[in-house]
Amino acid sequence: MATTKQKRPASGGRQRRGTAPAPRGSGGRSSGRWWWIVLLIGVIGAGAAYYYRAPIQGYTGAGTAYAARVGCSCRFVAGRDIEDCEKDRIAGMEAISLSEDLASKSVTASFPLLKSDTATYREGYGCVLQEYRD
Repeated sequence: MATTKQKRPASGGRQRRGTAPAPRGSGGRSSGRWWWIVLLIGVIGAGAAYYYRAPIQGYTGAGTAYAARVGCSCRFVAGRDIEDCEKDRIAGMEAISLSEDLASKSVTASFPLLKSDTATYREGYGCVLQEYRD
């Protein structure tokens, strides 16, 4: 009569039911591919930002200047709260934020990391943008 021996798992312990051992060679290679994909997307994004830098600077400059002037007029001419003045921005200007300085009667509009402009209330003139500096 022949007897057969059962093979034990290589780990020396019991294998849990319902779990399969991980396939060999799949651990490090797939995570390395993700880094290359993220790097490639970052390089493409940086290239696109560099290529379109002039229109981006123009749109952010015009948008922040407009938002600062309208926000200042809303706050210091019309006397509304700055939170209420945020409603006066036109569509597409959601990324521009407004902040006020009560001491100097000015409103600053800023687009994150790119541009900011300040408009100041002057008696007799209304709200005017501060002098442009390059």
